[in-house]
Amino acid sequence: MIGPGTLEELLAASPYNIVRLILPAITLDAHAAGAVAASRLGSWLASGVLGADISPALYVYEQNGPGFVQRGLIGLVGVDAPAAAGILPHEGVMPGPVTGRRELMMATRANLEPIFLVYNGGAGGSDVSETSRLVDLAADRRPPLFSAVTDDGATHRLWRLTDPAEHAAIAADLAGRTALIADGHHRYAAYQELRALMRGDGHRAGPWDYGLAFLVDGDAYPPRLGAIHRVIPHLAPEEAARLAAEAFTVEEVPGLPGEPGLAGAAADGLSDGRAAAVEAALRRLAEAGRQGTAFLLAGRSGFRLLTRPDGRQLGTAMPPGASARWRTLDASVLQELLLGRLWSIKDNERDVLISHDAGEAVRMAVEAGGTAVICNPMPFAAVKEVAAHGECVPRKSTSFGPKPRTGLVLRTFGP
Repeated sequence: MIGPGTLEELLAASPYNIVRLILPAITLDAHAAGAVAASRLGSWLASGVLGADISPALYVYEQNGPGFVQRGLIGLVGVDAPAAAGILPHEGVMPGPVTGRRELMMATRANLEPIFLVYNGGAGGSDVSETSRLVDLAADRRPPLFSAVTDDGATHRLWRLTDPAEHAAIAADLAGRTALIADGHHRYAAYQELRALMRGDGHRAGPWDYGLAFLVDGDAYPPRLGAIHRVIPHLAPEEAARLAAEAFTVEEVPGLPGEPGLAGAAADGLSDGRAAAVEAALRRLAEAGRQGTAFLLAGRSGFRLLTRPDGRQLGTAMPPGASARWRTLDASVLQELLLGRLWSIKDNERDVLISHDAGEAVRMAVEAGGTAVICNPMPFAAVKEVAAHGECVPRKSTSFGPKPRTGLVLRTFGP
């Protein structure tokens, strides 16, 4: 998600920054914005800002940063129903964003950024998938087409694969596998809507049957899953804790000496002491999470740890038909028991804000006089199990990384 401040920085950085295509004019309606993006894309292609490959290609993409290396393949995947395509969603989508992405795609006749897919290629060694073998072969032995270092210290490198024999080997290897959508649910849904519209207008097979994707072998390069936290601006932390105590064990988590609470937190950030208090509380949350469901409530009055949800109330709160695995997810307990049953809050974008950073969530809660719910990351195995069962986790429950950088590879399908 690109915030207003970051968007302004990117726009100022270059007249050709990719945000000028993917977010052409946030104040315009979808039709007008699409026309702006289409005009810019055509101009960039005509002037050489963007170059089009003249032969079919797949692209090996590597991200190498502090503490991680991720390699994968950028190419086209088939668009169909999840079971037929072998592409499994794990989050639901909202109609508005899907429509916006579909209309931008139709206006530009392009996929401006890939979705992020993770598949299981094998345990490694002799069991490594042919796709991963070819990916590593290109990255280890061939000069890159492109290399750059981003502000976070990560190096991004790209290789072009044009050998038809390699294309065929990769296609054969991936054909029988399934992949989890790690990021890009709304874009994939837009792919599906575009295909349905074209077929509905009498068009047969065409470029709308495929969409741009970045595929990573999760066995060779396990993805990192981060937590996504909640902020309830209009729920005081004392009231949140009182209501939560009806179904959870609530325990005070003290801050550092001299930092008993967070009431004095500055609007532009946390002091060093309070930041350390957040880190200490996060360690306590992670420790509790190894024993079962756990959440950390934070606000002006400090931290409170929630553990051991009541089994009877938990069973009553869960929707009928949900699988046993779905019912045990922290995100499900948060949505159904804590938010819905105890706090009488329906999870929505207006009343329940989100943040990918625990410190930011605490600041948001302190400034609003509300409550932050800090969560542990969801295990990758749990996400895959729920998706394979045909279910979706509650909204904004997973944050896969590192995500592919937008702007390296685009796919056009216009004249």
